[in-house]
Amino acid sequence: MKAPHHRGRSSRPKILVIEDDPVARADLEARLEANGYVVARAADAASALTVVNRERPDLILLDLGLPAGDGFLVLERLRKIEAFAALPVLVITGRSDPETRKRVEAMGVGPLLAKPVDTEVLLAAIRAGLEPG
Repeated sequence: MKAPHHRGRSSRPKILVIEDDPVARADLEARLEANGYVVARAADAASALTVVNRERPDLILLDLGLPAGDGFLVLERLRKIEAFAALPVLVITGRSDPETRKRVEAMGVGPLLAKPVDTEVLLAAIRAGLEPG
């Protein structure tokens, strides 16, 4: 799903990283910022939608294993909000079993990226997610 429709003053795309592990989150943030992206962050399911509403990201990187509800719950709630229903989401997780992959595909989000994700794979997936159309 592609819809970079929230970009405000900056022409640089804003990516929201929803990841509870502070080391993994900092690593993703550093890689994204080094490649010209503006980064917002959320550390749990409870704050994720508040941050989405406040930051208006162009794309979300979503971990599935979150405190206070998992990433699937965040995604279900996000898709019920009209303004964010088409917001591109890439799932980054350590869970890459067939059942998890099926659930991710069924929710109509971008590819499931298995941790640890290679920087070039991550950037290619982000570029594809941000393409209009």
